[in-house]
Amino acid sequence: GLRKLQGVSISKFKTKYETDIKEVYTDKEIDELISSMIILVDTREKQNSHITDSFDKNGIPYKKKALDYGDYSFALPKNEALSIPRDMYFNQKVCIERKASLEEISGNLTKERDRFEKELCLAPKTKVLLIENANYSDVATGNYQTQYNKKSFLASLHSFWFKYNTPIMFMPDNKYSALFIKKYFEYYLNYYLYCYCLN
Repeated sequence: GLRKLQGVSISKFKTKYETDIKEVYTDKEIDELISSMIILVDTREKQNSHITDSFDKNGIPYKKKALDYGDYSFALPKNEALSIPRDMYFNQKVCIERKASLEEISGNLTKERDRFEKELCLAPKTKVLLIENANYSDVATGNYQTQYNKKSFLASLHSFWFKYNTPIMFMPDNKYSALFIKKYFEYYLNYYLYCYCLN
């Protein structure tokens, strides 16, 4: 489960959006913050009904918003009871870049490579590349419908991982993408609070 924090101070994790935030939260209040999270879905995201339908089915709040980088991020809603006077957006701190297939990411790594590299370079330090409907083995064996050489494909994925600090999550069954997105941000927020509260 999520790490429990005992009455921790968060005075050191304030930004310009967090200057009025409460300095000490109980375990219960931290749980409330995490459970109130709103997933942000980039307005340019397409063919993602399997994700938004899952959000709807499981009562996961989300809203569409133009994101500078990535396809998903999150926000905490205004909560005056917890001294959060306005919505707090984390899209400049963390994001998920989703690719629906190896064919899509193959295009990003070839004909759209310059643009893709620029996006990763400018994106938040904390990010992950979610590749749906594929496994690592599909790349290694050339099981995709493009002419991209499998050796070059693997080399690009591994080099981008370290060059742009972009870990890769393969999701062969995309019905679990929504769960991954939710958990990724939940645990990011929990860790974010923990690190900044205790430093």
